Amino acid sequence: MRIISHGVDIVQCSRVEQLWKGHGEHFLNRVYTPAEQRYCLDTRVTVERLSGRFAAKEAVMKCLGTGWRGGIEWTDIETLSDPLGRPLCTLHGKTAELARSLGIEQVQVSISHAGEYAVATALGLGPAGSR
Repeated sequence: MRIISHGVDIVQCSRVEQLWKGHGEHFLNRVYTPAEQRYCLDTRVTVERLSGRFAAKEAVMKCLGTGWRGGIEWTDIETLSDPLGRPLCTLHGKTAELARSLGIEQVQVSISHAGEYAVATALGLGPAGSR
């Protein structure tokens, strides 16, 4: 696979916590898929997990180069963990269509959080012969 694009984002965990506490379920439903909500809310480190997934979604949008326009939804980007804890990113809807149009077949993400910050990177991967 070949790297087609890259995105990175960092967020303050306190900012995500304020959004969550201030807007509750509306914020969760707008930004996170039901599976992401289950993963993030079923732990003692809820704010860190929410923040990491938030940063991952932003990093993917930067990787795609579009921002939140053209019908892209937060929930089009889903990041869940495999049994070993590695984040796996799945794209849905218009976001998946956009990725395909750019020659991106797979998005790899990495998420980390320490103290007040969460950071994520996203690599858009395509076949070795693309673009």
